[in-house]
Amino acid sequence: MAIMNRIVVAMALSIAAFTALFTACTTEAVKAVPVEVVAEKGIAKIIEVPTVETIVKDLDPGELVLYSGRSESLVGNIVEQFEEATGIDVKVKYGKTFPVATMILEEGPNSPADIYFAQDPGGLGLLAKEGRLIELPGSITDRVAAWAKPKDGKWVGISGRARTLVHTATIESADLPTSLDDLTEPKWKGKLGWAPTNSSFQTMITGMRASWGEAKTRQWLADMLANEPIVYPKNTPQVAAVAAEEISIGLVNHYYLHRFISEQGDTFNARNLYLSDGGPGSLVMVAGAGIVDTGKNRANAEKFLTFMTSKVAQQYFAGQIYEYPVVEGVKTHMLLTPLADINKPDLTIEDLSDLKGTQLIFRDLGMLD
Repeated sequence: MAIMNRIVVAMALSIAAFTALFTACTTEAVKAVPVEVVAEKGIAKIIEVPTVETIVKDLDPGELVLYSGRSESLVGNIVEQFEEATGIDVKVKYGKTFPVATMILEEGPNSPADIYFAQDPGGLGLLAKEGRLIELPGSITDRVAAWAKPKDGKWVGISGRARTLVHTATIESADLPTSLDDLTEPKWKGKLGWAPTNSSFQTMITGMRASWGEAKTRQWLADMLANEPIVYPKNTPQVAAVAAEEISIGLVNHYYLHRFISEQGDTFNARNLYLSDGGPGSLVMVAGAGIVDTGKNRANAEKFLTFMTSKVAQQYFAGQIYEYPVVEGVKTHMLLTPLADINKPDLTIEDLSDLKGTQLIFRDLGMLD
């Protein structure tokens, strides 16, 4: 009988270990099936213990509708990893940050979006102001560094992105600008690139308005227009144009250059310049996400944000996209300038939210349709 008791205890421990193994993702399914170990006629017997196949079959992780202002080339892989880790079916609508935010507003209470994933704070600030993002639980917001989230808790940063000037590698350091003001000098006429429709550029100008005021910002834009910058649809072609010496300088985010170098090597004919004056040209922004108030899959939306702020996802953004992590314990890529070494302007997340005001100025100056 002593031997039999030990067998029963051992089997009970094995079942406990099995249950613990799947608790994180299958708690409800395990609890729904009674588990009992009994000794009947001298034989230890397990009654109704679910198999792995039964647990997986019985689970229905559901779906998640993601509206993404970040491109599929940047976030598609990590979204797939989330699907694989959770079994949740993610339906993604890709677009540009501000138009996607506008789409959610136009869809109103009928919007199917559960998560809004933005390239920059502007679109998130707009939705938060319109009451379309819910306040997130502390279990999510507490994970993220203070510089990468707003005070109202309506969204969180997912990765950090610094503004830089990408320049042809052959330009001597003494000839490079030290501030955005320098770009209005006649020597740069016809040699600059920018992307007025890009939300990162618009966010930088929004920060400029907060730092410099409306009048000085308008004047800078007018002076830049007089220097006849080449207009590009986004950042990537600017970096390529710099390397080909079609332009000398482009106004971009830092990580595009590193993607080119990783593919083409250190001989790639472009380099990043982090401006030293502490002005809006040295802005560090965040890509971020929030939960839409009318979403039907709120629990899955919280799982998504928890995953995106996990060390696994943060390491993806740091190691493969060359962005800055927003949680502690994740190392930046060796190619990146440390955040502490960037002379950032004294701006808050909230200072970067008024993209509409920036777009009005752009339209007045003929920079947008």
